[in-house]
Formats: sequence, structure tokens, C-alpha cells
Amino acid sequence: MLLNWTVMILYNYFSAMFVGPGYVPLGWTPEKSQDCMYLQYCKVCQSYKAPRSHHCRKCNRCVMKMDHHCPWINNCCGYQNHASFTLFLLLAPLGCIHASFIFVMTMYTQLYNRISFGWSSVKIDMSAAKRDPRPIIPFGLSAFAASLFALGLALGTTIAVGMLFIIQMKVILTNKTSIESWIEEKAKDRIRYYQTDETFIFPYDTGSKWKNFKQVFTWSGIPEGDGLDWPVRDGCHQYSLTIEQLKQKADKRVRSVRYRAVEDYSGVCCPMTKGVKTFFTTPCTEEPRIALSKGDLILATRGLKHWMYGEKILDSAADGGIRERGWFPRKCVEKCQYDSETDQPVDGEKKNR
Repeated sequence: MLLNWTVMILYNYFSAMFVGPGYVPLGWTPEKSQDCMYLQYCKVCQSYKAPRSHHCRKCNRCVMKMDHHCPWINNCCGYQNHASFTLFLLLAPLGCIHASFIFVMTMYTQLYNRISFGWSSVKIDMSAAKRDPRPIIPFGLSAFAASLFALGLALGTTIAVGMLFIIQMKVILTNKTSIESWIEEKAKDRIRYYQTDETFIFPYDTGSKWKNFKQVFTWSGIPEGDGLDWPVRDGCHQYSLTIEQLKQKADKRVRSVRYRAVEDYSGVCCPMTKGVKTFFTTPCTEEPRIALSKGDLILATRGLKHWMYGEKILDSAADGGIRERGWFPRKCVEKCQYDSETDQPVDGEKKNR
């Protein structure tokens, strides 16, 4: 049974790794040229971003139905490998639960065979069992320590990977990805911020958990569709989500604040020289940090109490249009007195979660 778990776990793991998420073809454009106005353009891939696709900085490609970039498979989780990745998250905890049961029963049996009860003490002799037959595999002190260590690893994997599986199943049953859940949350924030009468309806949720489930898991292992066109619910169309993304992108430019660097920052994850609070409150995210030199201009779009996220303002001609975005310590910058992007005060910054 353990061998079966191992084979299934490794099969889905390597499938998620080598099959890959599926990438938007380079130079892709929608069939109708007028639909380009609803899409974002990727300068790196020299193509439009198809609905539900996003550009991954690590893969350096636009990924179809991108959920996230997973360092454990060294690839993105997306349209083609979402099912394999989720099955791996399910099978790994199940195999570890089975292994934990074996470890617990083994240690219990071996300790029971080596325990001696006295009038005033209880002794455990790990040198040999008091009962026959002797175990096929010798069980001494080192074997007990190794079994206890393996039990800890199995239980830790069960908890950690099991939580990831629950998170993935929640978004799959609503036919979303982790990125789309964040987009939906930002849409609600934008509507609440401007107090408009519009309502945002996520277009790809069919309303049935079973139908949403079947869009990812199929008997053939090949997901439905081509990764570019998606079925949508009544009242929405193919570009409802991309239109909302364009609104959020415009809103980000309006609500961004210009800052000037007053201290140098090397771009390390946990800077020791920027204060204790800055060191211990570093953002728990894979998003990069950007190095700053005194006098650099940064366009901040969101922030925490001791950290901010933004884009360094560069000379596009000199730098070849490369964008530098990431986190930096708040104490390294100060707000420009005359902000060309917005006249809002610092309190008007977009709230970060």
C-alpha cells in the first residue's frame, strides 16, 4: 500500500512539474481585432494576455489560468497541471497519514514488548524484547529515534500540505484561481472606495460546484477547453474579468503616490540596519524587493506599516523599458511635496491586506 501511495504521489508530482501549466502562444491576439481593447498587452511576450492568463516573472511567460508559481515543482500551477498539482496535495497527506499509523503501531508494539512493571518503577529495555517471536527487523534505540523523527515529518507534512489542498479545493469549487480571488477582492474594494452602484459578478463560476469541479478534473486527465476561451455565466461575457482588471490598473495609477528615496537600501529581504520593526515585519510574500539609491523616485501603490510596494521610476529609453517593482522599507523614502500622479495624502493610499 505504501508503494502504491509513493507511485501515485510521484506520478502527479512529476506530471505537475513536467507537463507545465500551458503558456499563451507568443504573439497571440484575439480573433476579433476590436476585442483587443478589453485585454492587457504583455511587452515581454509581445502578445495580448488571454482571459484568465497572467505573466509570471519567474517563468518569463504568460501562463494560461495561472494560479501561482510553486517553487516545489519549479513551475507554475495553471490550466494544464492544476489537476495533477491538486491530486499531489491530496495524495501526499493521505500517504503520510498511512505512514504515521504504521509508525505509531510499530513503536507501541515494540515498547509494549520491552516494558517491565515493578513495585515502584517502570523500566523499558530497548536491547531486546521480552516476548517471542522476535521481530523480523531489529528495533533498538536508534530505530525508535528514527521512527519518532519520521513520525514528526509525516504529521508535519499532513498538516502543511493538507491545508494547501483545502485552499486549492475552495478556489476550484468556485472555478477561480488564487489570483482571481484576489482580483475579486480588489474589485469589491474599488467599488466600496468610489461608492459606485456597479456590482462585480465573477464570470466563470457556473453556480454548480460539480460543474466547476469537472472543469479541472476529468477522466482523461486533460482539462476542458483550450485555455484561451472559457464558458461564462449568464449576464457576463468573455471579457468581464479583463475589463475589471483594466479598471483596477487605471485605479492603481490614480491612487498611487510618488516618493523619493532618502536612504540607500540594498534590496535584502530582512534588512538589519533599517530598525527592529522593519526587520521583523518583512512581507511574507514571494514578491521581490527593489534596491534603492538616495534620490530615486518610486511610485508606491500599496503599503504596510513599515513596508511599501511600488515601481521605481526609470528612464525608459535608457533602461530599455525594464520595470523594477517590489517592496522597500517605508523609512527609506519620503513623500514628494509635488506629486504629479495624485494629490491625495498618504492616508489615501490603497489599503494593503
